[in-house]
Parts: sequence; structure tokens; C-alpha cells
Amino acid sequence: MKILITGGAGFIGSNLVAYFNRHTPDVEVRVLDDLSTGRLANLDGLSVQFTEGSILDQSLLSSVTRGVDAVVHLAAIGSVPRSVGAPRPSHDANATGTLNVLEAARENGIPQVIVASSSSVYGSNKALPKSEFDWTRPMSPYAVSKHATEGYTIAYGFSYGMKTLAFRFFNVFGPGQPADHDYAAVIPRFLDAALRGEPVTVHGDGLQSRDFTYVETVCATIFDAVQRGVSSLDPVNLAFGTNTTLMDLLQRMESALGCQIEVEHADPRVGDVRASQSDGLRVKELFPSIVPVDLDEGLSQTIKWFQSLKDA
Repeated sequence: MKILITGGAGFIGSNLVAYFNRHTPDVEVRVLDDLSTGRLANLDGLSVQFTEGSILDQSLLSSVTRGVDAVVHLAAIGSVPRSVGAPRPSHDANATGTLNVLEAARENGIPQVIVASSSSVYGSNKALPKSEFDWTRPMSPYAVSKHATEGYTIAYGFSYGMKTLAFRFFNVFGPGQPADHDYAAVIPRFLDAALRGEPVTVHGDGLQSRDFTYVETVCATIFDAVQRGVSSLDPVNLAFGTNTTLMDLLQRMESALGCQIEVEHADPRVGDVRASQSDGLRVKELFPSIVPVDLDEGLSQTIKWFQSLKDA
């Protein structure tokens, strides 16, 4: 078996490469990444065929796609604030890039394409928990680009009979997630500050909630989808129904670290969703063997990784 992971040098992608290496070492894993946010060092020690390049390069994309059995499309420009500041790069990478991936797969007769969408597509819909059949109303250019990502993927399933699957990721976290950039996700940003003994910045009142999903759970689900050839003509929330406020998250971090974390509040960020929680029903139905790693265990493993960096 051969698979292509776009964005495979990034946080989720490199964890997925490692997961395939551990569980099916005979599978040939190809990675395409332009290293704009991913890091080649993330693939150190892994068995992978790496190609540096962009999903906007259609010729290169078609070449690396040829002959694989499945494509896992993770390449994207993430971050709501980044998209608000510069919407066109998010559109080009996330919307046009996804169309390119799907076209390369169609032209090469690839049996399965799995893509990463985002819970941000729900936007201003305040219903909790969220079902894949709830209405969506994106609040940021990033959310719009991810809506296009899943929309194109599902449309290719209907139009061309391709086996496609669009996962809506919900605040994925874990080892390998960087904190050293302006658009770092909340958990690495909080942990990095706490381990440095610096105040943690919370935008807004801290009562906004998220359905945090440990990266190992995400990898296990994608792996299962590839192994069994799972497809769906509806999006699938890749989250399991947790609902944690940022203030609760900080308390859990304090407990795990054994120290008090100083908090500074700042203005809310434009485009941020107030509350996010999946009902977890479809993912449990489609992937009954997956047992999600709980938040406290995931935090423990993530803290160990951050501490290893500090001690290095």
C-alpha cells in the first residue's frame, strides 16, 4: 500500500507519518510539503519519501500522487487571525489547493481522498453540541476556505463517484505542535508561557469553550479510515463531545504542572467562535473501535514533550 500525506511535515501530518510507521511499517508513505509551516526535522527518523513543494504546483502534485492508494490532504494555511490579516493566501492554499489535490487524485484514478476541514465552519451557529447536519455560518476567511475544502471534497464524491471523506477537526493538540510563532494554537501557547514562568494571555473572558482532541486520536481515526476505505458524502466531526472552557483548561494545566499560572486578559479576537463542541455521534458510528485519549492524559503527554524540549 502507498499513501500520500500533503502537509506531512506539519504537526498533525508528521504524527500521522509516525503512526503509519509504527502500525504498518510496510506501507510506503509519501509526503508533499512546502515547509512554509511544516518542518523537515519533524520527519527525522521516520520512513518517508519526502518531496518539497506546494499543492499549488499542479504538475508536481500530479507526479507525487501517481500510483498511491489514498491521499490524506492536510496541507493548509491555518489560523483564524492569520486569515483575517491576509485572506487571499488562506483561500489559495485551502480552497484552490484542495481543488488541485482532488483533480490530481481524479486524473490518477486514486481510490480514496481524505481531507481536513475545521469546526470553524459552524461559525455563528450557537447550538451545542454540534451535528454535521446543523447549519454553518463561517465567521472568518479561514472558516470560509475550510468550508470550500469540504465542499469540493464532497462534490467530487457526488460528481465523480470518488471515495472521499471530509473530517472537521476540533482543536487538535499534542506533542509536536509548535508554540514559537504568532499564530500558535491555544494549548502550546499556554504551556510555553507557563513553563517559562510568564503570564498566559487569554483573549476575552476565558469562558469560551473548545472540544479538544488529542493528536493520537486523530491519527488513529485517519489510519482506520485508510485501512478500511471509509468514505462519506457528508462531513464527519472528528471530535468526541468534550466541552472545556479556557479557564478550566488552565486549571487542568496548573494541576498537571503543580504550579499556579498567571493570567492576563486581552480583547477578544475577530472571527473567534465562542463555543465549540461536537455531538460525537457520526465519528463513533463510523469508527466504533476508536477510544479517544482524554484531555488530562493528552495534556500530560504534551507537557512531557514540552519539558523535553526545555531540557534538551
